[in-house]
Amino acid sequence: MRPIVQVSLDIIDLDEAVRTAEIAVRAGVDWLEAGTPLILAEGLHGVRRLRERFPTTPIVADLKTMDGGYLEAEMMARAGATHVVVMARAHRETLRCVVKAGRDHNVKVMGDNLGCEDWVAGARLLEDFGCDYVIHHIGYDERRGIAAAGLRMPSPLDRLRDVVAAVSVPVQAVGGLTLEQAMQTPSYGAPLVVLGAPLTVDADQFKTADGDLESILRKICERVHGFGDVPVGKERRREVLS
Repeated sequence: MRPIVQVSLDIIDLDEAVRTAEIAVRAGVDWLEAGTPLILAEGLHGVRRLRERFPTTPIVADLKTMDGGYLEAEMMARAGATHVVVMARAHRETLRCVVKAGRDHNVKVMGDNLGCEDWVAGARLLEDFGCDYVIHHIGYDERRGIAAAGLRMPSPLDRLRDVVAAVSVPVQAVGGLTLEQAMQTPSYGAPLVVLGAPLTVDADQFKTADGDLESILRKICERVHGFGDVPVGKERRREVLS
C-alpha cells in the first residue's frame, strides 16, 4: 500500500480549517480529517463545507463514536465524509452498527483503540468486527497526565509493531508523535501517517500552528510518499512467511 498522509484539522474556526486544508492539499496531503474539535464546533456543516471545497479528497470524520453508531455514520456519510471513526471501547453492537452503516453508505470505518487496557487485543477486536482500518491511539489527556506524574509519557510507537502484526488491515499511529516519528511510522508497517498537534496544529490551542506550514507539509509528503509500498494484509503475511 502506498503511504497516505492525513492532516487532522483540529481547529474550531471553520474558515481557518478550510484555509489550512487548502494549504495541505496544495502541499500534497492525501486525506483531510475533520478533527473532533471541528466536529464539536461545526458538526455536519463543517464536513459539508470541506466536501464542497474539496470534492474529490477523502475526508475522515473523527467522531470517536461510542453510541448511536449507525445514525452518526450515516449522517456524516450524507454530509460527504468518506471515513468515520468508532471506538473499540464502545459496545459491540455499536461497532456492528457503524460497520453496517459503512457498508450501506460506502464509507470506510476506522476503529480506534484509545483507552483499551490491551491495545493489541483492541486492534484485533476492531478488525474482527469489520473495521477497514485500525487507529493505534494514545490520548492527549493520558499522555499529559502520566507526564505530570513524573513518569515516562507513553508513545504509540511502543507497541506499534505488535499492533501491526496482530491485524491484516492498515494501521495508523496517533498521539504525541514528533514530526520525525510520524514520518517513520511506515517503517513500522503502518502506512497511514497522520499529522496534527503539535506538528500542524498548535499543541495548546485548537488553531493552526505558526510557521511555513505549506513548505513543511510538502517536505513531509515527499518523504512519506517516497518511502514506497508498505505491505498490508495478504502482502504482509506473504512477506512474513517468506
